[in-house]
Amino acid sequence: MELLRCAWANKDPLYQNYHDQEWGTPSHDDRHLFEMINLEGAQAGLSWYTILVKRENYRQAFDHWDAHKIAQYDADKIASLLQNPGIVRNKLKVNAVVQNAKAFLAIQQEFGNFDQYIWRFVDHQPLIHHRRSMSDVPAKTAVSDAMSKDLLKRGFKFVGSTICYAFMQATGMVNDHICSCWKATPYGKHS
Repeated sequence: MELLRCAWANKDPLYQNYHDQEWGTPSHDDRHLFEMINLEGAQAGLSWYTILVKRENYRQAFDHWDAHKIAQYDADKIASLLQNPGIVRNKLKVNAVVQNAKAFLAIQQEFGNFDQYIWRFVDHQPLIHHRRSMSDVPAKTAVSDAMSKDLLKRGFKFVGSTICYAFMQATGMVNDHICSCWKATPYGKHS
């Protein structure tokens, strides 16, 4: 029996796997959260598929998202990343990852971990939406606006409200699976 999924997930096996294994599933792992906020930023102006195809290359290029190592990248390391065809070679986006690592480490120091900081925007509980179709899903919300504003104030780059909302979806802070999807689960706060 075939599972019913959000329509976008049926376009490609890579999308299907991402949908089934990750999108909308709550994540509390700091390394994963750091990876996703940076990948969402890398996606700005591109398709998510482009980033998914390059995801393993990003992991290799950015030391498996070890923020301590990334925060120490120097000009030579950044120059080598800009020559890496396995990632999006955009100087602003690559530099943003380094800056984000520094801001991420500062948040970990202040809050104990990034998870405690970021999940407070949804009171540490996923927001479950009952979407009838993907056209009902907003590009941003008041919560993603607040998250974006605070992340920018703390030094993050490429974290506009739309990117923050996509990050929230990716990490399960919100569940925007349509009602007919097998992943439209009942946990969290319903809205």
